[in-house]
Amino acid sequence: MSRVLEAPPQAFVDQARRPPLWVWACGAYLLVRLLGVGVLALMAAAADEPFLDQFVAWDGQWYLGIAEHGYRGHGEATVDAAGNPYSAAPFAFFPALPAAMSIVATLGAPLPVAGVIVTTAAGLLAVPAIMRIAEHVDPRPRVGLALVVLVAAAPMSVTLSMVYTEALFLAAATWALVGVLERRWLMAGTGTLLAGLTRSTAAVLIAVVVAAAVWSMWRDRAGWRPLAAVVLAPLGLLGWWTIVVVATGQTWQAIELRGWNTEWDFGIEAAEWIGRAATTEARTWETLGAAIAVAAVVLAVLLIRRVPWPLLAYGAGVVALAIGSSGLPFIKPRVLFVATPVLLLPVAVGLAKRHTSTLVAVLGGYVLAGAWLSGYALTVWPHAI
Repeated sequence: MSRVLEAPPQAFVDQARRPPLWVWACGAYLLVRLLGVGVLALMAAAADEPFLDQFVAWDGQWYLGIAEHGYRGHGEATVDAAGNPYSAAPFAFFPALPAAMSIVATLGAPLPVAGVIVTTAAGLLAVPAIMRIAEHVDPRPRVGLALVVLVAAAPMSVTLSMVYTEALFLAAATWALVGVLERRWLMAGTGTLLAGLTRSTAAVLIAVVVAAAVWSMWRDRAGWRPLAAVVLAPLGLLGWWTIVVVATGQTWQAIELRGWNTEWDFGIEAAEWIGRAATTEARTWETLGAAIAVAAVVLAVLLIRRVPWPLLAYGAGVVALAIGSSGLPFIKPRVLFVATPVLLLPVAVGLAKRHTSTLVAVLGGYVLAGAWLSGYALTVWPHAI
């Protein structure tokens, strides 16, 4: 006897044909970044600055030099904060980005192009993780989409399209946080390990992941699975710091101090800098940077009782590390950028409650403002970012 199969309802067919939400989010991310690069091109032309040079400006030159010549080879031409020869200076920069650039370059891409490819791919890899983080706070899809746009256009988001570590760290850190939130401890530990090979901000992530894993073992009786995160999480950062000591005879912290006058000062320099920016005729970028730093503190406070405690600990920890360290105060907006997937969560939730036209208008203005701010930092501001 033949069996008659009913045709599925059209709604199910249409739903099956739709791309997953993260695909739309990746498209939104790329659109925002393309707009940011376009604004940068216009501002570079107006300032008579070479457009392509912007992608490898400042720290990008360090990563290019390391990828091409190695730490020892590039160190022959480097100096410290006082302008004296200092061959150990390149060891302040972590190895993940130059290593990834070198691998991509073996496929035939020039090193600068390889660097942009790595950062673009890493940024895209972070998008689904940002969506997953948003779901743990508010499951509505528009919250995740709004958060992706907010992060992609945040102050200093231009580094997502440069030879800088922000995109690579963002990918590793967001997936590590997803691992913590979903009790996927191998993911959490591996992501944190990779973050530790990317930049020192991983110290905050390590503390969060290890604390969450230990808490899970004790409170949830989760057995020994969280131990994987406890073991893996510190390996990247501590491993690189050990290599630095063996290779140079100096600690990473000592190199940072001599090379960039960077050390922990409990926020004294930051407080003085913000005070000067608020009470004197400061330069535009310093005023904007100080305002961003203050806004980051406010956003960190707003996280209390609004997000799971690991997200609060990560966001507040990154803000504390950025504000509490001395050195180059005007780079704080960039240092704070890797906390945006958490700091901007309350903003995304609030925007998602608004009418669609309001949401689009606010995000559109925000994207344009972020693109201008990033372009200004590269083409008008004469100092490091």
